Amino acid sequence: MTALLVPFHYPFMQRAAIAALAVGVLCSAMGTYVILRRLAFIGDGIAHASFAGIVIAYMRDANYYLGAAVVAVLTALGIGFVHRRGRISMDTSIGVLFTGAFALGVFLMSRQSNYAVDLQSFLFGDILAVQPNDLKIIVGLAALVAVALLVLYRGLLYTTFDPVVAQAGGIHAGVYEYVLLVLVALTVIIGLQSVGIVLVAALLVTPAAAAYQLTKRFAPMFALSMLFGAVSSLGGLYLSYYARGSSGATIVLVTTVLFFLALGLRSLRQSAARRTVHVSSPAASK
Repeated sequence: MTALLVPFHYPFMQRAAIAALAVGVLCSAMGTYVILRRLAFIGDGIAHASFAGIVIAYMRDANYYLGAAVVAVLTALGIGFVHRRGRISMDTSIGVLFTGAFALGVFLMSRQSNYAVDLQSFLFGDILAVQPNDLKIIVGLAALVAVALLVLYRGLLYTTFDPVVAQAGGIHAGVYEYVLLVLVALTVIIGLQSVGIVLVAALLVTPAAAAYQLTKRFAPMFALSMLFGAVSSLGGLYLSYYARGSSGATIVLVTTVLFFLALGLRSLRQSAARRTVHVSSPAASK
């Protein structure tokens, strides 16, 4: 047992494990709403849009993650506005806003002759470099989003499954849509340091997609998604230590394996159910 816990003897691994658990569980919980609302593209879109905030923060000598958060939230609100006011599909709204914001970031970066920020840490994450102050911010923001999910649980649930009925029942579906988009934006920012811009969308979508293969009921799917997120985050971090590979990429690879295992289990269950129906049918008994 002691040998198995060797990686976590180091303070940087302990901080990384706490950050990975917070990010994995939060992204997976939020991912349940993302999958059910068919918004799988939004995590990738907001993550890329936040790049503009990083560049602007660099130009202003400000905190990079604060800059990314501001642009991510503004992009999320813009997506909701274009979707609802312009009567444009959500995926089209995401595509227009995120490409525009990302292009702005590239344009501003191209004008800086001495741009010296290590972009790889933002693109692919560096969870092993999480410092105590970073950990406080990650856990604090994760707790804030988690509390918001609990407080708004009823409204988010109703507007996810039937926004028309929810609106008729006095729940403002439009307001909840904006709130959800902002919460997704904050979740993406929380995950930037652990898995980076390129991979955060996978952690937001894949655990929930894996859970969706095993159940269509919301509560079990929500719980399974968070379990898969926790297992993939901690398991991927642990494996990356021995594989000497990127922690963020390993986390995403583990959650991808879990998805295909869930897909295979669903296929086995469906095959078993079909065999049972065939054996018990009157035609088969003759």
